[in-house]
Amino acid sequence: MSASPLQTLIRVQRRRHAEGLLLAAVCAAVVGAGSTVLLGLSGWFITGAALAGAVGLGAAQAFNVLLPGATIRLLAILRTGARYGERLSGHAAALRALAAIRPVLFSSLAAAPPAEALALSGGEASARLVQDVDAVETRFVRLSAPWGAGAAVAAGVALGLLAGWAAGLAILASAFAAILVARALAQRLSAPAGRQIQIRMGGLKDAAASLAAAAPELRAYGLETWASETLMAHGQTVDAARQDAARARGWIAASQAVILGLATAAAVALAAPAGAALAALAGLAAAMAVDGVGNLAAAFDQDGASTEAARRLDAILRHTPATPAAAAPQEPDLGLLGETFAPGACIAIIGPSGVGKTTLLERLVALRPSPRGAITVGGADLADLRPAVARAVFAHAPQDAALIAGTVADNLRLAAPDASEDDLWAALRDAALDERIRAAPAGLTAWLGDNGERLSGGERRRLSLARAYLRPAPWLLLDEPTEGLDAATEALVLQRLATRLDRTGQGLVLVSHRPAPLTICDRKLSL
Repeated sequence: MSASPLQTLIRVQRRRHAEGLLLAAVCAAVVGAGSTVLLGLSGWFITGAALAGAVGLGAAQAFNVLLPGATIRLLAILRTGARYGERLSGHAAALRALAAIRPVLFSSLAAAPPAEALALSGGEASARLVQDVDAVETRFVRLSAPWGAGAAVAAGVALGLLAGWAAGLAILASAFAAILVARALAQRLSAPAGRQIQIRMGGLKDAAASLAAAAPELRAYGLETWASETLMAHGQTVDAARQDAARARGWIAASQAVILGLATAAAVALAAPAGAALAALAGLAAAMAVDGVGNLAAAFDQDGASTEAARRLDAILRHTPATPAAAAPQEPDLGLLGETFAPGACIAIIGPSGVGKTTLLERLVALRPSPRGAITVGGADLADLRPAVARAVFAHAPQDAALIAGTVADNLRLAAPDASEDDLWAALRDAALDERIRAAPAGLTAWLGDNGERLSGGERRRLSLARAYLRPAPWLLLDEPTEGLDAATEALVLQRLATRLDRTGQGLVLVSHRPAPLTICDRKLSL
């Protein structure tokens, strides 16, 4: 079976951060072996010292306390340092890998067919980019768990063999039993709960994002209580899944505790003929060997969430990230509705609401599939052009102006990342928004909030218009560019638009229900 896109990406990141992951694995092995030997040796030392003291003063004086005591201190220092090293190097490698995965995921989402990408809500997209990626972190962090568990078991068996082969075999069998039981319980209980947590958290974030976007309407219609109850209902489903997951962890922990107790008792009993000191050593070695399997059991517990997150991410990562946009043809003609328009033409698309005017513009920028033969660009059928090539021909200001949570400059530079401040001010002037932005205390660095919430509807529309002006494309697509503007502002916007078109030679495809914008167009096409 071929590797999934996420598996391939994870393998690349594992190779890239192999040094840090290997250091984490070595440190985990030191922690596992050191903890087992530390506790076993401590048990032997305390018991041996007690027995020597009980025998008499001579035996107590002959008992060497310096070497075992020094060894115990050394093991304690090694364990502490190695545990720190494991956490530091393992999590550092994992976080760097996740930082590399998220941009690839976003690029794949952008490369998805528009019908699929646009169908993914903001809340669900956030869940994929944040929550699901976080869930696969365990696929990096837990790489050190088998090393730590293996070292703990190996050290426990070695110490048990000092008290006899039966004690060593008992420790080995107990460790394997702990692994098998934890794996079985995780598959039966933890995996379903983990999958449901990922799915239900996505639903919760989706609901929260949609309700937050509709907050003004919810307040206006007095639906705050309904919104709260809706979120509470989603939250309760998440809580129920988390309770199932906690219950599963409880069963796993209980099983590990039972096995640990049985292993300790069996090791002590089987090592008893070798003496009390070695019996204590074997018993505590058995306890630490089983306890060392705990990190492996925790990894099993996280498998369900990780697997579901991987499935959800693979659904996006299967799309190949888009290649850089090709250069647009210098002066492409445009074929629409059976007519061909030369570069620089100004065309108005008119018709009743719902007839498909906005859909036509979205087809031009490859946000919707174009029927074969319906539209041509530079003589080529738009249906045959790669989206990147088609989009390079057009600068688009959509009907619903979408703004990012950032500054004025951040939003404008989405269309032209290398634009200078002079370019930004020129575009704002052409959109009749320069005076409003200059009046703001921070100017171009003024923070706009989520979706430009600090601007009015008309200001958001004009900022979107300025952004389209910055894109160096042969054709300008404007969907209701003056909707929501007063008559004076509309006249100013249209005057400056006409002047800009004369200066740049750009073509214009305009959709509007208002009569004023139609006056700057040479041709009107009715749908």
